Amino acid sequence: MFFPVQSRRKKPRTSIGNREHRRYPYLLRNLTITRPNQVWCADTTYIPMRKGFLYLVAIVDWYIRKVLNWRLSSTMDTDFCVSALEEALARYGVSDIFNTEPLQLSEFGLLVRTNQMRNNP
Repeated sequence: MFFPVQSRRKKPRTSIGNREHRRYPYLLRNLTITRPNQVWCADTTYIPMRKGFLYLVAIVDWYIRKVLNWRLSSTMDTDFCVSALEEALARYGVSDIFNTEPLQLSEFGLLVRTNQMRNNP
């Protein structure tokens, strides 16, 4: 007999969207990435800790497959995402495309995308 088993540990809610936020088109379909700074992405994950979670954001250049910058935070606020992106922009310039699809619906993902990339032509 099969009994579904679920963990009792709390899980973070990292993909809850806000319907009021603008959705952006997916620009990478059928795109050949041929050079550095053509496409960057931001990705977040959580790291389970004894009491709660840490959240990790990484800014990655898809062509060179390098983490350009990263930050850890104990909360899912926007500051650590913005800080990671600002430092990557200062070190490497601006990419043509900044893909945040894993974060597209999350509040802090969209804040990073709209405020930082729009203000750095």
